[in-house]
Amino acid sequence: MAVKDRVEAVLNVGLRVPSIMLLDVLYRWDVSSFFQKIQRSSLSNNPLFQYKYLALYLHYVGYILSLVLLTLPRQHLVKLYLYVLTALLLFAGHQVSRDYVRSELDSGYEGPVYLEPLSINRFTTALIGQLVVCTLCSCVMQTKRMWLFSAHLLPLVARLCLVPLETIVFINKFSMIFTGLEVIYFLASNLLVPYNLAKTAYRELAQVVEVYGLLALGMSLWNQLVLPVLFMCFWLLLFALQIYSYFSTRDQPTSRERLLFLFLTSIAECCSTPYSLLGLVFTVSFVALGVLTLCKFYLQGYRAFMNDNTMHRGMTEGITLLILAVQTGLIELQVIHRAFLLSIILFIVVASILQSMLEIADPIVLALGASRDKSLWKHFRAVSLCLFLLIFPAYMAYMICQFFHMDFWLLIIISSSILTSLQVLGTLLIYILFMVEEFQKAPVENMDEVIYCVNGTYRFLEFLVAVCVVCYGVSETVFGEWSVMGSTIILVHSYYNVWLRAQLGWQSFLLRRDAVNKIKSLPTASNTQLEQYNDICAICYQDMNSAVITPCSHFFHAGCLKKWLYVQETCPLCHSQLKSQSPTTIPEAPAANQSPAGQEEATADKKPKDDPLPEDATEGAAEQEGVNGPAMSAGETSSSGVPSTPQHLAKTPTSSSSSSSPSPLQGVTYWSVISWTGPPPLPLRNGLLHAASEPHCNTHHTGWLSHHEL
Repeated sequence: MAVKDRVEAVLNVGLRVPSIMLLDVLYRWDVSSFFQKIQRSSLSNNPLFQYKYLALYLHYVGYILSLVLLTLPRQHLVKLYLYVLTALLLFAGHQVSRDYVRSELDSGYEGPVYLEPLSINRFTTALIGQLVVCTLCSCVMQTKRMWLFSAHLLPLVARLCLVPLETIVFINKFSMIFTGLEVIYFLASNLLVPYNLAKTAYRELAQVVEVYGLLALGMSLWNQLVLPVLFMCFWLLLFALQIYSYFSTRDQPTSRERLLFLFLTSIAECCSTPYSLLGLVFTVSFVALGVLTLCKFYLQGYRAFMNDNTMHRGMTEGITLLILAVQTGLIELQVIHRAFLLSIILFIVVASILQSMLEIADPIVLALGASRDKSLWKHFRAVSLCLFLLIFPAYMAYMICQFFHMDFWLLIIISSSILTSLQVLGTLLIYILFMVEEFQKAPVENMDEVIYCVNGTYRFLEFLVAVCVVCYGVSETVFGEWSVMGSTIILVHSYYNVWLRAQLGWQSFLLRRDAVNKIKSLPTASNTQLEQYNDICAICYQDMNSAVITPCSHFFHAGCLKKWLYVQETCPLCHSQLKSQSPTTIPEAPAANQSPAGQEEATADKKPKDDPLPEDATEGAAEQEGVNGPAMSAGETSSSGVPSTPQHLAKTPTSSSSSSSPSPLQGVTYWSVISWTGPPPLPLRNGLLHAASEPHCNTHHTGWLSHHEL
């Protein structure tokens, strides 16, 4: 069944390619110039070529027939091609019969066929050819009545019966007329078939439009006709014919420069009509899709096809080519000018493909650097692709500068390749920093600042290039030739590539500035408070030699909390809003010798009256106390020999901090209840959340770790 489906899919595309080729030929055909050539030739007296408007109407009829062939259902399309094949076979049979009659007339022999060797050879060859034609016609039409297709055998039968040669000529003409009458009868009997098909198609289209709308109808026709593959096959056929016609007329070998010029001129010849231009667009899209798929497979293997990105399917490159071709009037230029313009457009398309490859490789390379994956093959594939994306765009920019004179427009064109190389360089730099941090087994100071500076530098350069493109486009529109397409592209480019980028960059800068100011406003924990706290940072799971204290009395590394504030402005533990407070109000660390039950009571006393603790949370805390038994001091051992939970884990302030504002204690009370059953917080590394790769075995863990240890 799978083979049958594939054959039907191939037929669905292959049988529609001639309709596209006919549309392309009709577009190239100029009726006026054609009739001017006819008037200069000997065919000017032919009645068929004396009515120009009749030929013009036939020209439009050809368009209609091409569209009908393009949209005809596959079953009827197969039948139509079978009928055409049968007609061609009948024509071939009559050609064989006519050639045989001519050869007999030239020989002048009217005796028995079997008495002369040359005559028997001619007769045998013609008979075998006619029998093959009859058999093929009956097989194609799926009928056993072979006599319907055997009219062209009459001259052979007459020659075998020793009929005079002049009579055989008349019999040959009669066989042709008889076959023509058969064809006319068949066409007349099926005269209403096109009308019935059109009526059925109109009814179905009306129902689809009424129920689903025009958009659904367009998508259905797009999928049924497989237009991208159809136009790609059409363009590849044109390109192959162009290359074949060139090499069939040349005997000398072609140099490398000549091959490049031949490649560009062949592409230019194959995009001189709107249909061939669409074919080139879809071909470029499929080529880009193949390159990006190969890039994914090289980096991740078969796992790359599980998470497919819709933006990496080659559509961007195809649309870029179409917009540039329409804006520059590509199909209206001469072949040589079209070839040079195509070289620039294809350069931009290749630069877009390289940028898409970088978008695929960048997260994979950074993930390998941040992870502890020690597979050298994975790292080699990622780094080698980055090196290719670093060198090849620069080489492309150098080569195009050798062919064209350097000006502002060319600088804008090659700027995308230069920016791609710069972005790859920044990615490799961040990857190296990640690997250095991995080998040092300790976080690098100000890593997030370095990453932000690297990415910010590239984004700023990209923004400058976008501004230059807009300025150049505006100057060309004001002082040069104005067009609706150019103005539309400038407006879209200004909004998406200038305004939105500037807005996003400014918002990112404000968020980082607010995070830095908020960290500076938080009080710094003293050595005494750190000794009393005696715990690790809940974000990075590392020991704290210095820390800042949040308004809800939680301790974190200043750098870790700053990275967290880049994501959201809440406490990582209790999720209460972090508000700047006066440095004079410094909450104290939780007492190390206070039991969780005592901390719960102290928290309940400090909680405002109008915000009571939920009943289910209180019951959960009571059940937890009942299961674990009464609270024990730090370092004690239960009767079963299991070490007790450290007493400082419930992050509540001691009684000495009762003078503080009660609002931060609401989150503290919430955390003291859920800290024994809730999930662990994800550690934050280099501004990204990911799970800790190695659990710490220290007894001074957060509440959930101690619970799991128990």
